[in-house]
Amino acid sequence: MRTKMKAPAMNNTVKNMIRTLKLCTLLFIGTAAVAVQAEERELLHANNDVANKASLQRGARNFVNYCSGCHSTKYVRYNRLAVDLDLTDAQVKDNLIFTNAKVTDNMTINMDPADGKAWFGKTPPDLSLIARSRGTDYLYTFLHSFYLDPSRPTGMNNVVLPNAAMPNVLWELQGLQKAVYEGKTSEDGKRVDKVFKGLEADTKGKLSPEEYDQFVRDTVNFLDYVGEPGQVERRNLGIRVMGFLLVLFLLAYALKTEYWKDIK
Repeated sequence: MRTKMKAPAMNNTVKNMIRTLKLCTLLFIGTAAVAVQAEERELLHANNDVANKASLQRGARNFVNYCSGCHSTKYVRYNRLAVDLDLTDAQVKDNLIFTNAKVTDNMTINMDPADGKAWFGKTPPDLSLIARSRGTDYLYTFLHSFYLDPSRPTGMNNVVLPNAAMPNVLWELQGLQKAVYEGKTSEDGKRVDKVFKGLEADTKGKLSPEEYDQFVRDTVNFLDYVGEPGQVERRNLGIRVMGFLLVLFLLAYALKTEYWKDIK
């Protein structure tokens, strides 16, 4: 009488390998999708410079006046700004702190997360690492891409982040923009689709386009700094280390040449 043979149980090592391969595949697909989205956005270039302390000072001013009502940068302390941005504690207290916070405190906000979710549909995120997560070009383009959309609760929408919960807090500075569409006939020739073409000014803002560009660049520059306050020092140290290694290599090569010059 024939009996069915049971397949040997799959050992844990093989199972782990299969899980790893699946995870790598998902990560690859996800990365490819993000890359496609980034290409479709056609991001503007921020061209910011975190070594420019005057820009960082203006960016800090912009952030606390227009962003910190909803967004915190809780991984940075006010007194760290004083050191890095060449400000005194008194200047920070008088110009960058509008609450009862101390200069030794982190840059948190008083908004209750539940209130933020009720008002905007989701809790406004902390922006300490947003520049490292999204990139400065993304942020720069995002703050240029709000347009009028009566269907949204805030009356505004964003090209970079469709259906964004964030209102356009900079509309008075930039002015209002409207979306421009053009008709495009479908391949079967039976319908005409509206295709987004770009944005154009609807009303003027308090700032000229050039001034607004600089305003946004300074703000993005500050967020880039907040993401890694020590990046300028790290880069400068890296240059010095590479210079030291180059000199050491030349000395080592000269020593090697001296040792081996008589050996054929």
